[in-house]
Amino acid sequence: MDRLSALLDRFRVRASLFHTGALCGVQTFDAIPGRGFLHVLRQGEMEVRHPGAAGSASMVLTEPTLLFYPRALRHEFINPPVGGSDFTCAALDFDGGERNPIVQSLPPVVRVPLAAVDGLRPALDLLFAEADQVRCGSRLLADRLFEVVLIQLLRWILDQPSAVGVTSGLVMGLSDPRLARALVALHQSPYEEWNLEQMAAIAGMSRSAFAAAFKAATGTTPAAYLTDWRLSLAASMLRSGRSVKLIAAELGFASASSLSKAFRQRMGASPRVWLAANP
Repeated sequence: MDRLSALLDRFRVRASLFHTGALCGVQTFDAIPGRGFLHVLRQGEMEVRHPGAAGSASMVLTEPTLLFYPRALRHEFINPPVGGSDFTCAALDFDGGERNPIVQSLPPVVRVPLAAVDGLRPALDLLFAEADQVRCGSRLLADRLFEVVLIQLLRWILDQPSAVGVTSGLVMGLSDPRLARALVALHQSPYEEWNLEQMAAIAGMSRSAFAAAFKAATGTTPAAYLTDWRLSLAASMLRSGRSVKLIAAELGFASASSLSKAFRQRMGASPRVWLAANP
């Protein structure tokens, strides 16, 4: 079962390589709304700090590591003034920004040793080969390879969410094979008139068992999740220039007014007002 494709088809992520090589002294990465980062520590040791972030203690990295920041979080790399650690880094832009379902379901920072992710080395070898040389198309290819690395990391997280501190939300739901079947169906067909009985049948569970397991894993009810998924899609479609009427029809709302009402309740503003503030 493919748990990621429907998500990434609807909410794409774009990687942009911006550094490869040694980092010396103090390097600061500012928090920019909608911007994430994926850093690959290739060799060396260093300290990572998160100034002003409540409960985010500093970290000391002593082995090749992936550092994934799915959303805006200011962070600093502390290296010696000379002979710093060797890094390859990319900025990440997620469709939907902070409302991207993947972004919402992950902790502010994910730290994973490279050796922990099976099958990652071939993609990293290709990434480093392109990032370290100036050849035709190397920057574009490095960007795409960073996206491959991110997908491999997300696969790994879905298989062991507790390893990165995930305890509830979409990732926990997708980590349960029964719930994942229902979630994938919702992601693929948000326009269907889903009810609890249909979702439970796809999961192969009774209605009561499905509702309880879904709430325990994701922190919300199946109906509320479906509404949030539709509204996240609606927000993304609004930004692409689609009309409220067409979006309502495509996502299974009874009318444009019913979409506007649900949007206002969840987002705190009408689609038109929200779009003006989030162009």
